[in-house]
Amino acid sequence: EGYAHHRKSPITRKAGPEFADPDYDLSVDWLTARDALRAAHARHADPDGPLRVLLINGSSRSEHSCPGEMSKSYRLISIAHEILAAEQDVHIETLDLSRLTSEYGRHIHPCKACFSTAAPLCHWPCSCYPNYSLGQTQDWMNAIYPLWVEAHGILIVTPVNWYQVSSPIKLMMDRLVCADGGNPDPTRTHGKDARKAKEIELQGWDYPRHLEGRLFGVVVHGDVEGAQEVRRAISDWLCFMH
Repeated sequence: EGYAHHRKSPITRKAGPEFADPDYDLSVDWLTARDALRAAHARHADPDGPLRVLLINGSSRSEHSCPGEMSKSYRLISIAHEILAAEQDVHIETLDLSRLTSEYGRHIHPCKACFSTAAPLCHWPCSCYPNYSLGQTQDWMNAIYPLWVEAHGILIVTPVNWYQVSSPIKLMMDRLVCADGGNPDPTRTHGKDARKAKEIELQGWDYPRHLEGRLFGVVVHGDVEGAQEVRRAISDWLCFMH
């Protein structure tokens, strides 16, 4: 019954006057995530603030889990951190995706591909999680989105896993789909009403690019083959988001 009636969040409140439908019941979890994005955007836009750089370690390997060894990606990120830390007025954040394999209860749940139905159905930030009725909780993305938003520059370092990006990087990439064209007002689609979302898109969706204008660097390393293909895939993805 919880699944059939989409009982994802036990706590909601009325959206209020800033939304298209003020009487729609919005998830408190989503509103909290939205507020974190607004605060991150303010930090990004502050002309008196520091240069903000996000370093991302894409390896799932770490000394805290099998095989008990630090990854090459983490070592490269550490070198980048040391170089940037020597500069003045630079704020550095490190996103270590290996924590997905070494910390209890830490998840990046899979993307449900709402965007493939219609762009307005994909909410910014993602409203698919937490889904309490299915036990899909402790999703890390609500903490990851603000790191991307506040950054002026992003450096991704990842190994090649079977001619592809690593599993943690791919999970993050898929869940960042809402950052490019995603709908910042879930009341316009009354949650996940596909028909409403299609109508909005056919009327002309403005496709907001929520991460436009940031700079990026990509470092891909591999033992045999695939590094150029993975580097190109990540670079093309980021270029598409402007």
